Parts: sequence; structure tokens; C-alpha cells
Amino acid sequence: QVQLVESGGGLVQPGGSLRLSCSASGFTFSMYAMSWYRQAPGTERELVATISSTGGYTNYADSVKGRFTISRDNAKKMVNLQMNSLKPEDTAVYYCNARVRGVITWGQGTQVTVSS
Repeated sequence: QVQLVESGGGLVQPGGSLRLSCSASGFTFSMYAMSWYRQAPGTERELVATISSTGGYTNYADSVKGRFTISRDNAKKMVNLQMNSLKPEDTAVYYCNARVRGVITWGQGTQVTVSS
């Protein structure tokens, strides 16, 4: 079945960087767009970034434009999120997301905490 496993979260100071990774299995990865979402306590899950199946198209939430970069490696079946200039408001659980044949799958999430 479709599985997504995130890694790379942690505690970082404001202004710092983190790189999240999501390893995918159970589907033809190169055929599907992939997304990263995040959810802070007491808020709804929000879309952070999306990348097309080939990587030729990306889209970002206004709050992360210019600071975050989504990328993918279809040979390794991985999607990454490079996060720079992190702010306390970026603190959240970050989730990898795929919609495969109409079914939405989420990873287990990885915690990112931005604090001094």
C-alpha cells in the first residue's frame, strides 16, 4: 500500500535551517504530484508547498515563499523541503501528502520547533 515516511524535523533557532525528507513507497512515485502540509497546535492543517510529478512546477504558500524550497528525486522516490530563515511561526508538525488514484495518503508527520 501507499506509505509516506517523513524525517528531518527538530529544534532550531530562529533564522536557522532544516531539511525535511519524505520517503515514498507502494505507488509509481514519478507519476504523482507531492505536497507538504503543516499543522500548528489549535490550527487547521495548511498547504505549504506542492511539486508536480516531474518537478517542473512548484507552488508555495505566501507565508513561506522565498524561504522554503520543495524538490524531489524520482529515482530515490523522495520529496524534500528545504526550510531556511525559519521563524517561530513555522513551528508545526509537517506532513508529506500524496493523492494516488483519488486516495489521499498522509505520513506520520515530523515535528519542527523554531525557538531560541
